[in-house]
Amino acid sequence: METIVFLDHGTIPAHISLPRPSFCHQWHQYETTKPAQVIARLQHATIAITNKVVLDSQVLAQLPQLKFIAIAATGTNNVDLDYCRSHNIKVANIQGYATRSVPEHVIAMIFALKRNLAGYQQDIANGEWQRQQQFCFFTHSITDVAGSTLGIFGNGCLGQAVATLARAIGMEVLFAEHAGASQCRDGYHPFEQVLREADIISLHCPLTPATTNMIAEPQFALMKSSAIIINTGRGGLINELELIDALLTKQIAGAGIDVFTTEPALASNPLIAHSHLPNLVLTPHVAWGSDSAIQTLVNQLIDNINSFHLGTDKNQL
Repeated sequence: METIVFLDHGTIPAHISLPRPSFCHQWHQYETTKPAQVIARLQHATIAITNKVVLDSQVLAQLPQLKFIAIAATGTNNVDLDYCRSHNIKVANIQGYATRSVPEHVIAMIFALKRNLAGYQQDIANGEWQRQQQFCFFTHSITDVAGSTLGIFGNGCLGQAVATLARAIGMEVLFAEHAGASQCRDGYHPFEQVLREADIISLHCPLTPATTNMIAEPQFALMKSSAIIINTGRGGLINELELIDALLTKQIAGAGIDVFTTEPALASNPLIAHSHLPNLVLTPHVAWGSDSAIQTLVNQLIDNINSFHLGTDKNQL
């Protein structure tokens, strides 16, 4: 009988129904698991479920009964895949579950920033309307989304889904080629050209050594002063301190950020420290998290476990 341990069940909202595998098993779940608790909690596990808890080679080497790791997310950087391959530990992740939720979040951030919703909300709360003594007031510019040029960095399923929504509301879409590429693939435009021409940048790249800080001061310098940037990809894609500098100096017009270099973000993070800025919209890594997307995730998670038990390889890496 399989022993299944979910290390960070608290990453699944309580109102989402989590089914159980169809085969005979023992199920143990913990809301959160600290690094020092991982080995003890997985000591007798044959199947581990993790969303963000790290399972590196040092940990995995002390878990001789472990046969399968079900990652309750798409990202795999918290699991040592090389160790797993060399020690016959199967690993599966979640794929294609947030192709509606993330793009809708991107579009929502675009509208919020282009129409300066946060700035107007702050002004109303601060009594600006009463001071103006007019039926309306214009303390922030309001610009149209339709007719804007959207530059997308990352042409996977999420980038493509964002492009579909963007075109539907009248935006022109440019997909950016990799930085430093000598030639552009069909359908792509040079990295620097997209930075210069886009009214809006949306990031959907994996975080790798090549993409870490891919948007920093030199890239902000190329962008229009009226441009905004959205990051629902990975926190390290943007240099956070240099982003704040670009906002404060009006080098760019706004930013919508859902992902941070450290999560949860520390109070000392420059984005958190400047969260009062009217042209900065922050959300706590929830772009993926519509109810329907999370339900799809947990259903797929259990399907992956059932598939492993049956000897098939659904979503295995």
